[in-house]
Amino acid sequence: MLKAVNPPDATWPGLSQGMVIRGGGFFVSGGHCGLDASGEPITTSMEDQIVAMFEGLKRTLTQAGLGFEHVARTTCFVREFDPELLKTIKAVRARYYNSDCPPASVMVQAGLYDSKLFAEIEVIAGVP
Repeated sequence: MLKAVNPPDATWPGLSQGMVIRGGGFFVSGGHCGLDASGEPITTSMEDQIVAMFEGLKRTLTQAGLGFEHVARTTCFVREFDPELLKTIKAVRARYYNSDCPPASVMVQAGLYDSKLFAEIEVIAGVP
């Protein structure tokens, strides 16, 4: 269903330059942040918040009958391009995505709705 598109001279570890989506349709998520059960940002650690962000996305994908293997594109909005945050996001996302066919990815510095948030993520997935 998904096919990574990576020209030989444009490879980047951990993401694909493009994705071909074949199948029945598309799933588009809203933004997901690292929140606790009451909807407040997780503040125990940067990693805890990023894991919670991916776990929230996982619950939404599961509810749609999908998994991370269906994700074709990820947009991650970050509060700032902090080296520790980028390292943490890369490490955590590697736990969820298939390294043989990682999604095309974009990272954007943006103002997030709560100053305690490090990042927000949204995805586009193919529906088989």
